[in-house]
Amino acid sequence: MKNFFPILILLSVVSCKKTEETIVSKVDSSKIIDSINVARTKINDSILNSRSFKNLEGTHRLTHDQLSGSGKITFKKVGQDEYQVSGKQTNGKDFLSIDGTARMTSSKNLKFDGNIRQSISEYDNGKLDQRSGKRNFSTKDGGKTFKLHESVNNAGFADDIKIKL
Repeated sequence: MKNFFPILILLSVVSCKKTEETIVSKVDSSKIIDSINVARTKINDSILNSRSFKNLEGTHRLTHDQLSGSGKITFKKVGQDEYQVSGKQTNGKDFLSIDGTARMTSSKNLKFDGNIRQSISEYDNGKLDQRSGKRNFSTKDGGKTFKLHESVNNAGFADDIKIKL
């Protein structure tokens, strides 16, 4: 009985002892997903930026082989490697105008979608020639000059239309 009493006291002390509760913070899964998305976005943006081509934004020279002098063409950036294009060259009553969008598809190719209008007195007595749709400009000198590939106009003559950066 003498031994029973101290054991009973010891058991009561141990059983009544409060243990500290460990607080486990619950992490919000949406915060984890958001942080992963931010990291992925940074990586994707850096990859896209490394793929982009030469910036063509600004005003450049526009030339036509049948018009003396040169005109101006403006590239306004509207997206990655995509531009709003507008330009004109005149010589008396003769003119060339270009309006549309252009997209760099490679370091050597510029895809144009829009209107190319011209009136040149030597072609069909100055009759208005209008070409609409997709056209290709390409370069062979590292992007200093882009030349129109589909160059035959409605009068059957080949035009030498160039954009010089």
